[in-house]
Parts: sequence; structure tokens; C-alpha cells
Amino acid sequence: ETSAGRLTIRANGTAGLFYGTQSLLQLIQKGRHGLYVKGMVITDWPDISWRAVHYDTKHFQEKKEYVQEFIRTLASYKINMLIWEWEDKFAYQSHPEIGAPGAFTLEEMQELTRYARKYHIQIVPLVQGLGHVSFILKHPENKHLREIPSNNWGFCPLNEGTYKLMFDLLKEAIEATPGSEYIHIGCDETYVLGKGVNCGCKAKMEEIGKYALRQIYINRVADQMKKWGRKPISWAGGYDPNEKVKPTEGLITWGGYDSIRDMEALEKGYPLYIYDPNPGIEHLFLPYFYKETIYNQYGSHLEKAYRWLTKCVLTGNFQGMISTSWNCSGVHNQIWMLRYITGAEYSWSGKGPDLAEFEDKYFINYYGPLSRDVKELFILLNKCCYYYMDAFEGKVWHWGEVGKTHLPDMPRDDIEYDPFWNTEYSEMVGRSKKQLPRMQRVLDICRVNLELGVKNSYDFELFTSIAELFRHTANTYLALSDLEKTVTQAHRAHFDNPGAAYSALRHAANIIEKNLAEREEVFTRIKTTWEKSQLPRGMSTTEKKYVHGRDQQRNFANRTPDLSFMIYDEQLLGLEKYLEQLQDYIEWYKKKYL
Repeated sequence: ETSAGRLTIRANGTAGLFYGTQSLLQLIQKGRHGLYVKGMVITDWPDISWRAVHYDTKHFQEKKEYVQEFIRTLASYKINMLIWEWEDKFAYQSHPEIGAPGAFTLEEMQELTRYARKYHIQIVPLVQGLGHVSFILKHPENKHLREIPSNNWGFCPLNEGTYKLMFDLLKEAIEATPGSEYIHIGCDETYVLGKGVNCGCKAKMEEIGKYALRQIYINRVADQMKKWGRKPISWAGGYDPNEKVKPTEGLITWGGYDSIRDMEALEKGYPLYIYDPNPGIEHLFLPYFYKETIYNQYGSHLEKAYRWLTKCVLTGNFQGMISTSWNCSGVHNQIWMLRYITGAEYSWSGKGPDLAEFEDKYFINYYGPLSRDVKELFILLNKCCYYYMDAFEGKVWHWGEVGKTHLPDMPRDDIEYDPFWNTEYSEMVGRSKKQLPRMQRVLDICRVNLELGVKNSYDFELFTSIAELFRHTANTYLALSDLEKTVTQAHRAHFDNPGAAYSALRHAANIIEKNLAEREEVFTRIKTTWEKSQLPRGMSTTEKKYVHGRDQQRNFANRTPDLSFMIYDEQLLGLEKYLEQLQDYIEWYKKKYL
């Protein structure tokens, strides 16, 4: 409540006072005579009791200082749970092979948990089981627990060793997060479940069904978590009236897709949470305002999330909400922030502002009143990420047959040459030309906002690094186009003017050299920028070597152990080898004709 010369915040507890203060901070305005707050009375409380962000660090490890700042930011938007899928970014003492070099120690995670508590956020560990466990099963010590010996994706649920190992990890996860009420046991995307022949899983699945086979693991683990004083949350294994095997009492799973089943689940004692729809697996940016699929364009993520969250929240059936951040494709955590805060907004109140109003307020509130043209920047990067995905071999297995970009032909004999590249890739050349002014606009917006000293300015450094990479991708296509045209000029000049032909060949080599130098410069700036908040990806230490392992999901961000996954497709082109061969050819041509 505000009145002349007085501000009053009343609440039932310390969390309410904290959230009331956050609301007040968002209402402060700056006028000619200083700061002020308009006269008003706000009576407010959350529609959803726990409002969670899923923090997926399977492919990156942020530094402790970054995590603390991240916690403070989430708290300012009234998020009160951080579900941390840390995979190998936690140094398990019971199984030291699992933790990556530089992983958070038990003491460091306890410190972060206590830090989060000061901001009314509980850190909830997410320790995957059944599927998504390549970070465990890639190690020789644990290969015997695989359901399929050649596949590191999934545990065998019939192997007692699975439970011994998982209970070791879960017990440490509980110890690392003192005072937290919940634990998440994962269990989604169990691709290999029921396929193991030698271990008996295939026969067991044929006997009882895949749901029941999965439930063997989920119920056993969930029951143990309850004995250890934690409420279990799962991605899978929710109540299904058509299945004979039922979830263990109190297992918290998602709902919202079938209102009748939701009511039955609640009546049977199974709490539900809202699963904020996943935006997708787009590379390096998110489809906030524009979405493409294999088939056609449809809507945007923000529209989908807004409709889904408001619909579910207003039913009153849900205890919690989880805004997920599946980091399969290398999106920096900062770029998920709009998604997190959208989830925070509409899980606090299903009757919140309409989406257009929320978007406008978000950009002003998060980046400050000095910020300029940020929504335009988001739209430009959003659309250009699809161009980047179409380039070279960027679209991984999820997209089916995606084609491939080849290099132009190498000249042979007396500059015999058959140009094909510009005809074959004319569409990508045209698209590449269109990206250059768009990415220049992004870079200009970033420069202006950095000069203005806006809030959360690190985001604009990240946006700059991404725009430079997208621009370089476009430049590479244009360089390949010029390369073929230049060698064609040499081919045409050969019989009349060998000197001109030689000069054209030298120019062709210079085109490649310039492009490779640009790639190195862009990638160096990416590393410098991203490693302000993250440890060097895939790093080793004197005490421990990093073990890189690919898995069945073939994530875009897991193609290499380091940040070079962003330029891996260009590396596959083999421009370095092409340049070497071209230089050898140029020397041969010079000796023969000049």
C-alpha cells in the first residue's frame, strides 16, 4: 500500500515480505524531482505454490558467481525453486569418475543451496535415471549397468547394481542440498527400455508392458526418496487408469493434457505440476516470436506458453510449475531468461497481463528504461537461427534427411573446371546475402545498448557473439560462391593469358585464407565472451582428464567436447585441406606456365 510519504508491505511470512519488496522495486519510477511510486493498493498472492526453473547444465558449467547472480535474478521474479539437472557438473564422492573436471564439490553445492535459501529459492537436484544417463554409463566402471551393452543411454532396471549406484548418487544429491523438500528423479525419454535381450528386459516388457517396466524403477527409487525425507518429482510414470501398476503414493508428475485424468490422479493422491511447453531444439537461440517445423511455420513459443500456462493455472489443479530449459543445442542460459520469466509471470497469476503487454514490460523491466529495440533484436536472431541450422550439416538427426554442403571442385590439369556450386547452392547464397544486413542491425542494436549501460548488459555481449557467428556463416557461403567464380575466371583466362589465370588462382586462395582467419577471430571472441560466465567447456585439469562421450540423442551441442560444436560443420567442410591442395596446384601451374 502506498500513500503520501508512506509505503507499507504486509505479508504472512518472510517470503511474502520478500516478494512484496520485489513488486515495490518494479513499481519505482523516476521523475523530475527524483524517485516516486504512484498511490495504490495491491493485494496479491500466487496461484501456484512452487514455481520452478529447470536448470540444465549437461553441456555447460557456469561459474559459482554466475549461479549466484542467476539465483538473485530468478528470486526477483518470484521463482522459488531451481530444479538443477547437473549431470556430471557435481563431483560425486562415491563415484568420482562421474564428475567432470571442475565440477562443483559437495561443499560448494551446499554453499549455493544455503545462498539460494536467503532468496527463498530451494535447489532441487535432478538426477536422471533409466534414460539420459550417458554421463554415467560412458565410463568403463559403469558399462555393466547398460541395458544394451553398446548403448550408453539407458540403465537396466532389472540389474541390482543400477539401484546401488543410483542410491549412492541420490544420497549425495540430498546431502548437497540441505533443507530442500523435493528431489527430481528424471526418467524421461527411455528410448532403450525394454530392448535388452541378455539382461531380460525385453522378455519382461513383453510380459508386463513398457509402462510397468519403467514403473519398477520409478516406484523403487521414489519410495527410497520418501524414506530419506524428500518428495519425489518425475518426468514420467504418472497415474494412468488403464495401467495395472500404479505410481507410488505421492509421486509428483505433470498434467494438464486430460482434465478427467488429472482429477482422477488428484483424487488418488498424486499431486500435479504444469510442464511449461518446451520451446524446441533450435540452435543458439530460442523461437520466442517465430517457429519453424519440418512441415511449416506455426505461431511462436511465447504464444504457446501463454495459452498453456493461463489455461492450466486457472483450473486450480496444480501444485507447481516447471519451466524447462533442455539445453540440447547449445543455447546459453542467459538466453532462456525470457522463457523463465514468462513462466514466473503466469504461474504467479493465471490472470496476468495479456502477452503483448507482458512482452513490452519485460524488455523495459529486465533491460531497463534506457534499452532500445531489444524485441527487434530477438526477432532477428530468432529467425536467423533457422538459417544457421540450414547451413552445412547443422540440422542433426531430429530433422531427418537435411542435405549437405559440398566444396566447389578443385581445378585439374590445365585449369579444366566444371562449375556447379553456384547453381547447386543458389538458394543458400541468396539467403546468405539477406542475413548480412540483418546481423549488422543486431550488432548495431547491441552496440547502442552497451553504450547506454543498460541492465543485464552481458546479454548483449552474448547476442553480439551469436550475430557474428551467424554473419560469418553467411560470409562462408558467399566466399565459396566467390571461390568458384574466381577459379572459373582462371579457367577462362588460361589459354589467352596464363598470368591472369595465375592471379585469379592466387585470389581464390586468398578468399579461403581470409574466411579461415575470420572463423578463427569469431570463434576466439565466442570463447572469450562465453567463458566470462562458464568454465572452459570440456576442460581437463592436472588431476583429471575430461571424458567426452556421444550418445543416442546426438545433441547438436555434444558433437565436440568444447565450444567448437558451433563451427563443427565448417570444420567438416575441409577448407584447410582444400586450401593446401589449391596452393600445391598453384605452384605446379606457376612452374609450368610462368
